[in-house]
Amino acid sequence: MKELLEQIKLWAVENKPMVLARVIQTWGSSPRPVGSAMLISSDLEMAGSVSGGCVEGAVVKESKLILGGKKGKRLFYGVADDDAWAVGLNCGGEIRIYLQPWSQRNEVQERLTQCLSENKSCILVSSLNDGESKNALITSDERKFGDEIPEEVFIKAKEAFEKRKHDLLTVGETQYFIHVFPKRSQLLIIGAAHITSHLVQLAHEFDFETIVIDPRSLFSKNTTYSVKPDQVIEKYPSEVLNEFELGPYTYAVILSHDSKIDDDALQILLKSNVAYIGAIGSKKNHAKRTERLLGMGFTTDDIARIDAPIGIDIKAQGAKEIALSIMGALIKTKNAYL
Repeated sequence: MKELLEQIKLWAVENKPMVLARVIQTWGSSPRPVGSAMLISSDLEMAGSVSGGCVEGAVVKESKLILGGKKGKRLFYGVADDDAWAVGLNCGGEIRIYLQPWSQRNEVQERLTQCLSENKSCILVSSLNDGESKNALITSDERKFGDEIPEEVFIKAKEAFEKRKHDLLTVGETQYFIHVFPKRSQLLIIGAAHITSHLVQLAHEFDFETIVIDPRSLFSKNTTYSVKPDQVIEKYPSEVLNEFELGPYTYAVILSHDSKIDDDALQILLKSNVAYIGAIGSKKNHAKRTERLLGMGFTTDDIARIDAPIGIDIKAQGAKEIALSIMGALIKTKNAYL
């Protein structure tokens, strides 16, 4: 949906009716994950994808019903479905798609666009009954907009957000799709160094917000970047970490090579709910780190959260490859919830 934001705004300015198609359920080796979206205009223009090209043509054909006044429709494509074979879904997967009208004159859809534009978390809840299009939006401060939803769905939506996973829920005779829209993943990098510069560049390409924290002015002020971090903070981690949302959409990487700074950060991060904690250093250095943390009262289970030596083992040589191995570990962690 974030990738469709500019197209939504453009077609809204052009006053074009739109249809939104979203993948709400998958089985097997489906070509696109749950939450994938495609937008179809009244001129049958397409933006985004629900199958990587396999069923888009069929979805566009079905969207004509929505453009003609039908309010919502579920579609199913699978390997045993003649239509799916005809449009190319031969990868062995199955997908369920929901079509609905989309308009910036609708409060829920307007506020969703606003949240995405302002990088604010929100949750879109849609009832999936054919012939209707009921939606509610839950913002990060738990305000609700749009149609009424049962309290059970509201609670489930908050749980889905914490688990970083879209969900389906049936209450009575109505099935709901819970579509989670987190703000950009946040990467806290403790220590400004040569690796940091390469990691910031990679993180930018994968849409992470980057915050570099290093109390050493020699490093925080003099490290050069081809892509600048979103923030550089010249303070000890313990002075600033609690100002950030240390939750399931935050990742932390420790690169300072200074135990005073490393341990200062770990004492906060290990008590938090961040998605990933990685620390640079050899196995020998990590063993010493483990001894220090045990002495501070942390358990072996606490310390096991630290990815050390950091990153995916690609036999990395040099700062650029080490940064790549770290980025691989971050993406692996993020995608484990899909």
